[in-house]
Amino acid sequence: MHPALARQPTFELRPLCNLLRVNTDSTSKQATGVTYIDARGNEVEQPASIVVLGAYCFSNTRLLLLSGIGTPYDPRTGKGVVGRNYSYQQGSSVHVFFDDREFNPFIGGGQLNTSIDELNGDVIDRGPLGFIGGAYVNTSARGAAPIKGKVVPPGTPRWGSEWKKAVAYNYRRNMAITSHGTCLSYRHNYLDLDPTYKDAYGLPLLRMTFDWNDNELRMMKYIDERCAEIGRAMNGSRLGGKTKGTHFGLVGYQSTHNVGGAVMGSDPSTSVVNKYLQSWDVSNLFVVGGSAFPQNPANGPTETIGMLACWAANAIKDNYVRNPGALV
Repeated sequence: MHPALARQPTFELRPLCNLLRVNTDSTSKQATGVTYIDARGNEVEQPASIVVLGAYCFSNTRLLLLSGIGTPYDPRTGKGVVGRNYSYQQGSSVHVFFDDREFNPFIGGGQLNTSIDELNGDVIDRGPLGFIGGAYVNTSARGAAPIKGKVVPPGTPRWGSEWKKAVAYNYRRNMAITSHGTCLSYRHNYLDLDPTYKDAYGLPLLRMTFDWNDNELRMMKYIDERCAEIGRAMNGSRLGGKTKGTHFGLVGYQSTHNVGGAVMGSDPSTSVVNKYLQSWDVSNLFVVGGSAFPQNPANGPTETIGMLACWAANAIKDNYVRNPGALV
């Protein structure tokens, strides 16, 4: 919460609440407010003249589906918009192990890193390579968590005394070359309401249907090869990397950069919100967040999400409040 917002006399923060739905009037096609569960477990209806959904990609999409706002996407026909254009993000790493060099893994923080962009986007000539997209490559010094940072060379036993020796020896003698790559949206990757599983309030959970595609697999194979070249040029004693399959899996942290589901665009038949993040169906509803991205580039989405939030806020303040209605 920003201090400037807290100083506003009209501002009120209600923590520990769970939003259930956006309420709409079928006659006026306007949002009348929201219904939520408060911190004591009571169901509360909050009237509002403007509603802004500013949650995570998954939550924004789920709330639209639970509220019956917008047509749910159907992958069989390609029709509908809510849940469409879901995309994740590719990532990989190559570890370089050294016998003659030690690092200090106890010092580091945040995004202290060095990056190169020569393998990203339109920088590379992708025509002969057979894929669309690219990645940036970086090395970071975030600090190696003593329990999590147990990187060992390939061929090390997975348990026992030899594994323990390898963990102790390599803890200060390795560094990672990581890549952060694009991921396209596809017709068969989408979000919808789960037909079986429900939350504590009896409402359907969100279901994610997703898998890697040939384009992304070819791209990451190329990127991994380039990272390995960099590792060999560093004269390390050995190289290692994460074992990746051809299918998406949830084991191990990968990224939090989920996007899509309520994408922005110029055509209501293929997007949920217009360029001001205003709902095509409910003009006093704005949906802000990574859910607006129709595709997922290699670079992280945070700055763009912040920019879009400011863009939408200015449109509400300067245009919508003065003349309520569709901004496009």
